[in-house]
Amino acid sequence: MRLNRFSTAALVALIAAGVGASALPASAAEDKARGEQAFTFGVIGDIPYGAAEIAKFPARIQDINADSELKFVAHVGDIKNGSSVCSDEYFEHIRSEFDTFEHPLVFTPGDNEWVDCHRTNNGAYNPLERLDKLREVFFNEPGKTLGETMPVKTQETLGLPENVRFTQNRVAFSVVNIQGSNNSLLPWTGLRQTAATPEQLAEVEHRIEADLAQIRETFRDATRRNDRAVVLMTQADMFDPSLLEAALANPETMSGFREIVQTIIAETNRFDGPVYLINGDSHVFAQNQPLAEGSPWLQVYGGVSGADNLQHITVDGSNNATNYVRFTVAGNSATGTEVLSWDKVPFSG
Repeated sequence: MRLNRFSTAALVALIAAGVGASALPASAAEDKARGEQAFTFGVIGDIPYGAAEIAKFPARIQDINADSELKFVAHVGDIKNGSSVCSDEYFEHIRSEFDTFEHPLVFTPGDNEWVDCHRTNNGAYNPLERLDKLREVFFNEPGKTLGETMPVKTQETLGLPENVRFTQNRVAFSVVNIQGSNNSLLPWTGLRQTAATPEQLAEVEHRIEADLAQIRETFRDATRRNDRAVVLMTQADMFDPSLLEAALANPETMSGFREIVQTIIAETNRFDGPVYLINGDSHVFAQNQPLAEGSPWLQVYGGVSGADNLQHITVDGSNNATNYVRFTVAGNSATGTEVLSWDKVPFSG
């Protein structure tokens, strides 16, 4: 049978493409496949805690730097323990350590470096002043990561340069400032306060509004782009198992998280793909589904329905911070629960 001109041209193109592909060096083909396929990122949190870990922190960073496959690293807050001084000098020291990261570093502040700085042994600071100082020291170039520069979208115009989001290989990442101590609603007892102050309440209200806006924008854009998954990162463990019993007895102990959790439930259920929530705060590695149907956390947060597609991962911290969690994002052909996997990588010493 005689081929028409279109078919002949198409056949020639196919043959040429086949020859070209077979002629590619193996390394070039592998590089091309790798570019279209998986990538990894690392997460740490609640580190360094105390003098011994501060001394080890440079070596911890070098261990992470040695993992050349990482696309970026995230520190999910608490750069000090809860009983040490929140000094300018300490903030500057940790910033200098962060500058030695050779991967892009995304950092969200933890409660130990601002919310809890009212404590006498922390220096009896006004927490809002410490938050301003953190933003000055660590977020002086909004829209850029620490370490190696990676552009990110930020809420600088709302006064929250630490809230950032970005996308990698059809996975949406959103890092939001959500704090322990009931999202900063507990009284500043070190400043002789017995109830939350008006300025404290105003900060919490503004920050929650900004967090909710970013979470909703993250899901909206992920849906528009047909992203495969959404990854949220926070400091606070809103599902800390050690707090569950008290929270069931009095849900108001977790009131600072209620609207955020309800929004995450609603957005997760609307999104056609898995959602991952990564946090520090409670110091013990965990992987669970705290918003699945039947979970007691739904009673705490007043959710009318569960969110079975949300996977929650807590990274080790404090005395358990002997590893980083290495997450692998699978290639474009992977969907559903196959998109993201993870394992703990021990530090060398």
